[in-house]
Amino acid sequence: MRSQNYTILESNWRYKKLEVDIIAKHNNRIVFIEVKTRTSNDHGEPESFVTIKKQRFIVEAANNYLVSKNIDLEARFDIVSVLLMNGEFIINHLPDAFYPIVK
Repeated sequence: MRSQNYTILESNWRYKKLEVDIIAKHNNRIVFIEVKTRTSNDHGEPESFVTIKKQRFIVEAANNYLVSKNIDLEARFDIVSVLLMNGEFIINHLPDAFYPIVK
């Protein structure tokens, strides 16, 4: 991610019981990144485990981060999928993987 001009601001940032794996800045946006790692894709790709409920938790934490840090930038939600197969890491970065959902 650093090679793609992302500036990592926080890792494993917590708000109450919620956590955002990576918070970065990229092209004048704040990017909230969920990292999902699996050792097989027998039950689906790692990114498929970022449920609607998990997305809502990330959005809630992201909103708190933006307010607490007084940040007025556009936010984006990405997923980094990591699959360990046969001793190799297969990494897939999914920009704009989901959008905030209003209840």
